[in-house]
Amino acid sequence: MGSRADRTLKWDSCFTIDFSYIHGGSIRTSTKSRYRQMVTHKLATWYEQFGTTGCVGCGRCITWCPAAIDITEEVGAIRESERTAMATVKVKEGSNANN
Repeated sequence: MGSRADRTLKWDSCFTIDFSYIHGGSIRTSTKSRYRQMVTHKLATWYEQFGTTGCVGCGRCITWCPAAIDITEEVGAIRESERTAMATVKVKEGSNANN
């Protein structure tokens, strides 16, 4: 007794219903709620905590998206629009300083 142990490797994803299973059931029962959790965690909460995105570029979110949205392209577009907006603000601030 106690002379043997088995080890099993099981690949899992935060998109599967069993991933967030806690005694009594899954926390996020719908695919929509699991997807929302992943997106907000990787792109918002992670950024607030660590100053960078949690996205590793695996593309899993694109595969699971029911609307086939490439979120990496969307995030890139949002970041570019923020850079453009910040540059515009700096130009306006510079021109106001000269007046």
